[in-house]
Amino acid sequence: MKKVTIIICYFFICLPVFAQSETWKAKRITHEESQNESNTWMNFRKEIEVSALPQTALTKIACDSKYWMWINGELAVFEGLLKRGPTPDDTYYDEVEIAPFLRKGKNTIAILVWYFGKDGFSHNSSGQAGLAFQCDALNLISDTGWTSKLNRAFEKTNWENPNYRLSESNIRFNAQTDDFDWIKPETELKGFRPAGIIGDAESAPWNRLVKRPIPLFKDYGIREYENAAEIPAEGSGNWIVCQLPYNCHITPVLDIEAPENLTIKIQTDNFDYMGLNVASVRAEYVTKKGRQYYESLGWMNGHIVKYLIPEGVKIKSLKYRETGYNCEFTGHFNCNDGFYSKLWQMATRTLYVTMRDTYMDCPDRERAQWWGDIVNESGESFYALSPSSADITKKGMLELINWQRKDGTIYSPIPEGNWNRELPGQMLAAVGYYGFWNYYLNTGDKETIEKVYDGVKRYLDVWKLKADGTLVERYGGWYWGDWGIKIDKQLLYNAWYYIALKGFYYMSELLNEKDEADKILKEMDAFKTAFNRVFWDGKGYRTKEYEGSYDDRAQALAVVSGLAGRDKYQRILDVLKTSYLASAYMEKYVLEALFIMGEDKFGLERMKKRYDKVVNESPFTTLYEHFGDTMPDFGTNNHAWSGGGLTILSQYVCGLAPLEPAWRKFMVKPQMGNLEYVETGNETVAGNISVKIVKNRSGMNMELMVPENSSAVIYLPSKYKKVTANGKSLLSEGKSDNYTLYHLDGGEYKITVQ
Repeated sequence: MKKVTIIICYFFICLPVFAQSETWKAKRITHEESQNESNTWMNFRKEIEVSALPQTALTKIACDSKYWMWINGELAVFEGLLKRGPTPDDTYYDEVEIAPFLRKGKNTIAILVWYFGKDGFSHNSSGQAGLAFQCDALNLISDTGWTSKLNRAFEKTNWENPNYRLSESNIRFNAQTDDFDWIKPETELKGFRPAGIIGDAESAPWNRLVKRPIPLFKDYGIREYENAAEIPAEGSGNWIVCQLPYNCHITPVLDIEAPENLTIKIQTDNFDYMGLNVASVRAEYVTKKGRQYYESLGWMNGHIVKYLIPEGVKIKSLKYRETGYNCEFTGHFNCNDGFYSKLWQMATRTLYVTMRDTYMDCPDRERAQWWGDIVNESGESFYALSPSSADITKKGMLELINWQRKDGTIYSPIPEGNWNRELPGQMLAAVGYYGFWNYYLNTGDKETIEKVYDGVKRYLDVWKLKADGTLVERYGGWYWGDWGIKIDKQLLYNAWYYIALKGFYYMSELLNEKDEADKILKEMDAFKTAFNRVFWDGKGYRTKEYEGSYDDRAQALAVVSGLAGRDKYQRILDVLKTSYLASAYMEKYVLEALFIMGEDKFGLERMKKRYDKVVNESPFTTLYEHFGDTMPDFGTNNHAWSGGGLTILSQYVCGLAPLEPAWRKFMVKPQMGNLEYVETGNETVAGNISVKIVKNRSGMNMELMVPENSSAVIYLPSKYKKVTANGKSLLSEGKSDNYTLYHLDGGEYKITVQ
């Protein structure tokens, strides 16, 4: 069935954990030949008279699955709405300000709806196409006063089609059948009929409409390819390779003159997952006679775009539109070793290309919200992107709990229509210290913690302890710990459980759940004792059933969780100097463990060794899924979980980390190893924070920016005796281990350390 949905959205959504939606008066409308086949496209159009222009005209739009809107022929929304699934039953809607597009007199609203009509790893199809539109300022709702048409120019492609994880289909447009003139106000409409009503806006199967919680996607506009001057003037029947500046989300554009009934094929270098027959999306265009302009509206990603253009087609231009998540690249990192600076930049690009409707593991093969990936991604975003990037983490948190099963289990990826398997380790990571709590620590968003709290408690209650005080094995739907070999899974799960308890303890304290906090603290103490009694054998941590060499991942989690005491650091270090089992996903925690143990020189050495191939030998601007040493290939070339080095470089090498929620107080504790110069900074919810450190013979010089109403605690090795800030001596405020602490309130400082 073809379903046309219009969604105009702008700001954020509160999930259901969501607030009750506002009253909808609009009807869900569809074409009179209502269809629910997959990959259906519908045109909707409405003419209205506006006698006085309103100052504001907020408009609510809902559909399954995506929409594009033009007002008076001007593009008002490019790819509106989100993939469906704020809960297993409900649907998102957009809120958009359309006042700037209106004019006095006659106005034309045209909406193109794309109904996916199939499930995926990030979309839960409703099974019914349609559109709901409501603008109270114009007293305008979707009803039988709208006209509609099934857009038959959009056809289905033959093999090869996207793999089952993707809800999107390939897009084939036959310009002989129809065009886009219908969006223009002056066009005489052919084939349009009054729309049919299929129900109230908030009725089954769409059910409750939940306001979109993230911004509309950012439209960077139509751009020329990097090698535009090399694009031939005529097709030859061979692939034309167009170079993008970096890995990004694009919709391809062509301007040609051609005879009719020739097929042009378009895809990126990421279409077929590195030759492993796990196809992503592609496009086709069938020409009409004469001059024609076309943009394929379904986004793709990659480093190059390839056009297969037949002979006889004259090429006026080939271009692309870049779109992406609506945030800014506000963070930075630099140092005197270009390897680490390049790694940080590649991680940032990888992070951004794996953001859209949700965080994704990769933007081609799956587009799926795996929570192990999200924990790494969200941590990186606080050092690389503007604060609005946190909204996508919030959305994921609320969705995760809203999809919680009756038995208390949670699973990802969600929203989903064809997946239901719990990965227990990733779920513990999600709700724990590095997941939900790290979001709060960086944002101060107490309201979201209140919404997910009960769900976290229900999930932790699912886990049980053995008589020896350690975890009962829970296999869930997929007993997974990491990619690679020699994985001590049960040991990993025990450590992740403790990290989850740690996060839940802090949540309980925050929400004044004193009895629960006291209970969790006692459980943590008992669990730590049991963990060390059962799993420590004098050389490292391991379970009795595990027969491989000591697992570097498990040793690292024991350190970062706080389960391992300092007395065990040397033995753990011995393992981390010889074991390189961790994948790119878990390597972040191995590196973090080294810096926590004060092994910054080896931490940087190991980072360079692990990332060597993906930084120095890769032709790409993004990071591979694997390191290429423990797997048969590198996997995707743009995988979210691989960017943990970014967090380590900013948080530990440069030493910036929040001590109080929303960066009201933060630490500056650089661990530079053999580096001579480092700097990092970003826009936080408290304001801009940055630090630059340059070593010299007598000590170091530091430049520090502290936001107003925030403060910094500087950790300096106790060997330094003289510290001045803006020419004035600083007095120490205590000691911590081998560090002396200094305090600075908001301002910009030049600090000398001797």
